[in-house]
Amino acid sequence: MPNTNKRYALITGASSGIGYELAKLFAEDGYNLITVARSGDELQQQATEFSQKYGVDVIPMAKDLFQPQAAFELYDEVKAKGLTVDALVNDAGQGQFGLFVEQDIHRLLDIIQLNVKSLTVLTHLFLKDMVARNEGKILQLASIASQLPGPWQAVYHATKAYVLSFTEALISELKDSAVTLTALQPGATDTDFFNKADMQDSKITDTKLSDPAKVAKDGYEALMSGDDKIISGTKNKVMVGMSNVMPESLVADQMKKMQEPKDEKKK
Repeated sequence: MPNTNKRYALITGASSGIGYELAKLFAEDGYNLITVARSGDELQQQATEFSQKYGVDVIPMAKDLFQPQAAFELYDEVKAKGLTVDALVNDAGQGQFGLFVEQDIHRLLDIIQLNVKSLTVLTHLFLKDMVARNEGKILQLASIASQLPGPWQAVYHATKAYVLSFTEALISELKDSAVTLTALQPGATDTDFFNKADMQDSKITDTKLSDPAKVAKDGYEALMSGDDKIISGTKNKVMVGMSNVMPESLVADQMKKMQEPKDEKKK
């Protein structure tokens, strides 16, 4: 039977990790997908898999959201296809491990472009359409890093603090509308994040990492319920809760110990 469902979910970072698991949940629920990542080959493979398995339309759009114009181009291409995005998931994001003064500033600016600027552009453009229709949902990947200072990942934590603050402000602005925003706050999760961030030598990789499928399920259920935010995992809820009553300098020092290199000589 042809797919008569017109609901579309657009998911950035959809080819792996939490984004892939979220795409799967939307497809299982009957949403058609617009999947976004840098690798066109991976997206095409995913599109074939999901369309066959779940009977939904999957439109892969290869975009490098590190590029300043990419988010604008993505929106324009979606509109040119006559598609309405009912759910937007801003999952794409990266970090970089190391002391701030030793980092490549251009790599850090790229991370700000991806985690902050592209997310802001996509939120702005698709949210305007949602507000005009008075319906729609947006899921923002905020991370528990959004509430914890992050020595050894200073810029990444700062970008996630932006995402959380930004999302909380929009929730207040839109409280009288039928449009909802949800911030998903996972902790360290078993994805390719650590490889891309050059974090293989960080102590945090020796901790028990969260299952991306479980994180995605928590985020999906919170989004569908219209919740403002969800911290995924009991351990992460406790960590954030404790950080709220501890001096910030002490929280930063604890995070520094958790994330520093396993071998002190590597400092």
